[in-house]
Amino acid sequence: MDDSGGDGASRRGELTVGQLAARSGVSVSALHFYERQNLITSRRTPGNQRRYARDTLRRVAMIRIAQRVGIPLAEVRSVLALLPEERTPTRQDWERISQCWRDELDGRIHRLRQLRDEFTDCIGCGCLSLDRCRMANPGDELGSEGAGPRRLLDS
Repeated sequence: MDDSGGDGASRRGELTVGQLAARSGVSVSALHFYERQNLITSRRTPGNQRRYARDTLRRVAMIRIAQRVGIPLAEVRSVLALLPEERTPTRQDWERISQCWRDELDGRIHRLRQLRDEFTDCIGCGCLSLDRCRMANPGDELGSEGAGPRRLLDS
């Protein structure tokens, strides 16, 4: 039996919104939101049902991963726009777009490591409120370098 709503979608390798939700682990409402945000696309059947190309699974996976690491959806949209619409993206396509975020992600990783490793000692805010501040920032030397958490901002 064809589960495509009578239009042969399963023969084309397309997924219904329910199938895409089940396979991707994303709710139907989230998929509709992604579509409204132009992150994914679907075609409509004669009965006005959504059908998604199978490669949409990869796009949804990328969206979920990007969201997990805090990449704004606007940036995700601009990178996804670099993928071909007329064919399933290849490994080379995915490698090419992964380079778009490499520098930003490397910077985030560096800042997160700093936060993890240096936050308990001193973030260089110039507050001199911790007992250790006099040792880590004697005379508020970091305050002369500008406002904010100097140790975390400058590295």
